[in-house]
Amino acid sequence: MSRERTDERLDHAASTVGAALSSVCRQLQAAADAVAVVPPGDRTAVKEQLIVRGLATAIQVSAPDQTLSAPSDSVARAAAVPENAYEAGWQDCAAPETAPGAEVTALSAAAYTDDVTVVAAQRVDPALLDRLGEVSGVSVALGAGVVPPEGSAGRGLAAEPGRPLPLTLTVPTGEPTLKYAVLPLIVLVTAALAVLAARWLAHSTTRPLGDLAWAADRVANGDLDTRVPIPRPDELGRLAGTFNRMTRELQSYVQALTASRDQLRRHLAILGDTLSSTHDLDRILPVILRTAMTATGARAGLILLADPGDGRLAARCGAGLTGEWDVGGTELTQRRLVPGRGVLGTVAATGAPMRGPGGPAGDEPACESYLAVPICAPPSSDPLLAEIEPEPGVLGVLALYDRLGGPDFDDADMRTLRTFAGQAGVAVNNVRVHEEAQRLSLTDPLTGLWNYRYLREVLRREVERANRFGRMLTVLVLDLDHFKEVNDTYGHAAGDLVLGEFARRIRVGLREVDVAFRQGGEEFVVLLPETDAYGGVIVAERLGAAVRDWPVPVDPRRPDLDDRISITVSIGVAVFPEHGSTAQEVLEVADEALYAAKNSGRDTYRLAERVSPGVPEGQFDPATTTSGGPQPPRQARGR
Repeated sequence: MSRERTDERLDHAASTVGAALSSVCRQLQAAADAVAVVPPGDRTAVKEQLIVRGLATAIQVSAPDQTLSAPSDSVARAAAVPENAYEAGWQDCAAPETAPGAEVTALSAAAYTDDVTVVAAQRVDPALLDRLGEVSGVSVALGAGVVPPEGSAGRGLAAEPGRPLPLTLTVPTGEPTLKYAVLPLIVLVTAALAVLAARWLAHSTTRPLGDLAWAADRVANGDLDTRVPIPRPDELGRLAGTFNRMTRELQSYVQALTASRDQLRRHLAILGDTLSSTHDLDRILPVILRTAMTATGARAGLILLADPGDGRLAARCGAGLTGEWDVGGTELTQRRLVPGRGVLGTVAATGAPMRGPGGPAGDEPACESYLAVPICAPPSSDPLLAEIEPEPGVLGVLALYDRLGGPDFDDADMRTLRTFAGQAGVAVNNVRVHEEAQRLSLTDPLTGLWNYRYLREVLRREVERANRFGRMLTVLVLDLDHFKEVNDTYGHAAGDLVLGEFARRIRVGLREVDVAFRQGGEEFVVLLPETDAYGGVIVAERLGAAVRDWPVPVDPRRPDLDDRISITVSIGVAVFPEHGSTAQEVLEVADEALYAAKNSGRDTYRLAERVSPGVPEGQFDPATTTSGGPQPPRQARGR
């Protein structure tokens, strides 16, 4: 044992012994006080009772001026202390004084009253010293100068208040050889047990954690069928069960997302096919609306487009609407909303999306929540047009109502709906561009009439219709007289003005079912469905008069020129099927009649002379075709 360890043990033993002696002294003081405070007649009984209980080995009561004498017979019998041994060997706990060589036989404590002095004593014997040694863990000997045996270390304790006995504490300094031999064995056994415990922990704890980590790695790689075995119902077992439940729920979520993704892909494929295969808005817009409702989970939806005529919002298609808006397609398309009024009108007027709870006010569809975004035309790819009109115009509004199975519409739904609104804008813009391109390709830019390309198609279609239903079709071919002189005298600008005014007068003099074309130059064609020769002649006369009676005002290039140009027109008239069995034949016959009118002096009309081979004999009289005002045939329908 090291020196420090020995000193530490001795210090601890000194503290323990001092505390034990202090306890004995307090016990003796309590016993003396107990006897002093009782009445004189009860003191003997109290003394004997305290001695019997072991709180003191001797208690002596005397007058204050008397010397303590030997105890009574009862005290002597209880304590078995020799006579006349008290005063000589008793050590006062409060003021210990030990003469050199004097023997201490007992510890004492005194209590004083007005009439008596009470001294309680505890015999100092080997039993007391043994108890002190057991408490402190060292050997205790009476006397402060005792020499410790060989192989031991000692410390002397002088008598002092609170520790009234002179003592010597002894502790051995040598360690048994067996202890050093057993210590390595203990270390080896402990190491072996530690290894076994580690293996057990690895089997019971580390391996389940490894299985869990392996399963988590498999799930991270996409294998959602992986499951972790549950070894036992403890914390690891609950963790494994929670992991398996999480994996199952994740698998169900992935399946639902996959199904939703596939459904969205199908809808987008349908939408793409529809957009690419048709320019019919009545087919495109319902597909866009249904796809948007499916993607956002909306109960109902509505698409409105701005009317180019008056700017109001016209309903084009709806789904799931209730109340006053739950009507058929024809009645729904008659609904109109004013821009700037209500939610839909505000979206159309400002171009900003809106969403929120509660039904929109006014005459809009009732709902608990709504989401409305503008349908805008895509920006122009032409940089010059982009500078002129940088912001795309609002073509309409796409609105959804009441999200099913969830809260109100959120920002993600708004982004989704704006995507579909963009597709709707592209579709509407494409249709309008296509219609405009088709119109430009089939119309004459100067007069606004249909061009020669469209003439061939319409003439073929009208001839087929007349042939199918047994009706007549009259064809007028018109040519301005001396138009070259107008260009040479007044210039091409004035000539264009004359052509435009002539076309306007043609449109004014026709029915809605009649169709006018510019065949080229100053030559025009008019188709009169369900009209016979007599009706065609009436139209020819009316058109000739409309041109002849009102000269066209122009800006003359020279002072000597008139500011009004008088023009006339020559007209050739042919009727299907009297004058031709095909569209081309009827047009050629009408052209021949035009040249006949030209050769007869212009500013007149001529009815075709050639009769179709399929017309029965006598049904058409060629003699009547040479006059400017022929008599109507027998089967004439008139106008």
